[in-house]
This record gives sequence, C-alpha cells and structure tokens, in this order.
Amino acid sequence: MIDQDAGTVADDLYPPDRLVTAQRATAAAGLDALLVSPGSDLRYLTGYAAHVTERLTCLVLPAEGEPTLIVPRLERPLAEAAPAPRAGLRIVDHVDGVDPYSLVAQALAAGPVRTVGLGNQMWAEQVLALRALLPAAEQRLAGTVIRELRMRKTPAEVAALRAAGAAIDAVHRRMAEWLRPGRTERAVAADISTAIVAEGHADAAFAIVASGPNAASPHHVASDRVIESGDPVVVDIGGVMASGYCSDSTRTYLVGGPAPAGFLEYYDALFEAQRAAVAAVRPGATCESIDAVARDLLTAAGHGDAFIHRTGHGIGLDGHEDPYIVAGNALPLEPGMAFSVEPGVYLTGRHGARIEDIVVCTADGVERLNTGPTELVTLSL
Repeated sequence: MIDQDAGTVADDLYPPDRLVTAQRATAAAGLDALLVSPGSDLRYLTGYAAHVTERLTCLVLPAEGEPTLIVPRLERPLAEAAPAPRAGLRIVDHVDGVDPYSLVAQALAAGPVRTVGLGNQMWAEQVLALRALLPAAEQRLAGTVIRELRMRKTPAEVAALRAAGAAIDAVHRRMAEWLRPGRTERAVAADISTAIVAEGHADAAFAIVASGPNAASPHHVASDRVIESGDPVVVDIGGVMASGYCSDSTRTYLVGGPAPAGFLEYYDALFEAQRAAVAAVRPGATCESIDAVARDLLTAAGHGDAFIHRTGHGIGLDGHEDPYIVAGNALPLEPGMAFSVEPGVYLTGRHGARIEDIVVCTADGVERLNTGPTELVTLSL
C-alpha cells in the first residue's frame, strides 16, 4: 500500500478521478491551467511526494486537455511509482543541461493560456522563469483552487488522520516516562521525538516542551531549562505518518506540585472553553463561531487577553492548512473538514497552558481524532 522510499501514498488516499475533479475546478475558477511544483498540493493531486530541488518538477494541469508531470530523468522511477502516473498520467522527463521550461510550453500548446495558477510555495526562480515563458499570462495562486478540494477530506483521508491521532495519543500516554523534575526540556523533547517514530509515525515533526515561564510562549523551542517541581509544562507534539498525513496534539502537565498561584483556576476555564468549542462543531457552524465559543468563555473568566492566537488550523498533508478557526473567517463548516481546537492561556513571565485536539466535522456533529483526556494530568515525583 505504501512505498515511503518512492515517495508515494496509499492508493486509497488517491481517488482515480482527482485530476479530473481538479481540472473542472480550475475551469470553474477561470484559470486555463495550474502549474504545481513539489509540495503537499502535488502530493494531493498525484500521490507523488517529489524531492524539492533546483531541478524542475512540475505538474501541468490544463483546464482542458491532457495533464503532464514534468520530472528530472533521474527521478522518473520515483514518479512512475505514484498513483496518478500508474493510472495513466503522462510523464515527460528532462536531463541536466537542457532547459526544462520548454517542456511546460509544449504541455500547454493545445490551447491559449491567458491565466495560470502557480503553486503557492513555488520557488521564486521558477515563478520568474514561467513569467518569462508565458509573458502574456496573468499569474494567480493555484491554492485558491486546490484548497477548496483539500479542505473536505475523503473517508480515506479521515481514516489516515484518525490513525495519526491515535499514534500521537500513544506518545502522550507515555509522558510520565520522561517528564520529571531535574531533566531539561531539550532532553525530554529528544525522548518524545524518538517515541513519536516508535509509536507509528514516519517522522517526528516537532516536540514543544515548554516548562514554567516558558509555557507562556506558544511556540517555545525546547531549551536547556531544568524542569522544576510544581512547573506547568505545555507539551505540543506532532509527526507525519507514512501516508503523509499529520498529527498534532497538545496537553498541559503539572510536574509534582503544588501548582503556582492562579494556575488551577485558569486551567479549569481553559478546559471548559476547549470542551465547549469542540462540542460546537457541526455542519453550518462558521469557523469564526467556533473561535468565538472558546474566546468568549475565556474572556468571561477574565483570561481573554491571555488567549493570543486563533483557536485552530486545518490539518492534512500539511500541519497547518485550511480551514482556519479564527475571527473573521465566515466559512461554514462541512463534513470532512478537519482542524485543531486549541485555545490557550499565556501569562508572560509566569506560566501558561494549552489544550489541543484534532477534530473532524461529521454529517451530524463532530468526531475527536485525539481521544485522550483533556483534564490536567499531574505527574507525581
């Protein structure tokens, strides 16, 4: 099912009509073609996890006509192993020393190209080369088309995210093995990263271990600070499965005790806010309304100013993708949309807390893909 070395995904994660669906969406958006370079969009469309290098790899996806995957010749065997090429996607290769952009022009020769969508994370040198190749074409972002497709996960994608959630939950269940007074954040993070792979991920993406005053920094990088008895410790961890789908879960632990003044009070408010925001997820609810549920409860408890980020982000082949659960995003939720619900409270110079679950909107409500408890866990000495 999965060939990680060849950079492919399981076939059931790649519906055979995905390129056709993307072509229809391209036409509906008023674009004549998409040009997609290596990254999660290319993997989503073709199943090919291409190497990101200076050699051009580009999916040429015209709104009408035959799609073409342009790859360096030395990487052709990897590309051929991916689901879309095996299903008949045409591959054209190039050798070193030959201009590969002429192959893009040839792949677009069947029709006029007035407007083209470029991959959102395409290298600037490739963008400029394509501008020179197609000087009359207006350039837009391909992501405006692809994100609409990626936001609504298929049952196979939800299953992949469910497996990722179970794998990261298993790491959280083992936290008492590593998190204790006298150890540094960096040492704990290293143990966690090893466990992320041991519990089923292909790669450990990140391990935030933020203790004491560092817990007030949402994206703290694990340091040489020694964890002390009574420290609240925010542990935000995630990885990438062999399928390419990501995990991301945060829990806050109290190492020994007693807790610092005020911590238990705001943790209780955070617990209720996170639980209420998860419960509010349902089809038709807007992204901003889910943010408001958590934010209003924390504000009512006197901690609104300490909640300094959005409530959540989408997840899939990227750790952060659409939809974003944030004020101002009036997008209605639909079944298959998967995202985090992760309010936090951060008291600069003192301590902080965050609780994060990945959830998916279902036809009749919500499914938590992280199933571990969200109550405060006290790790005894």
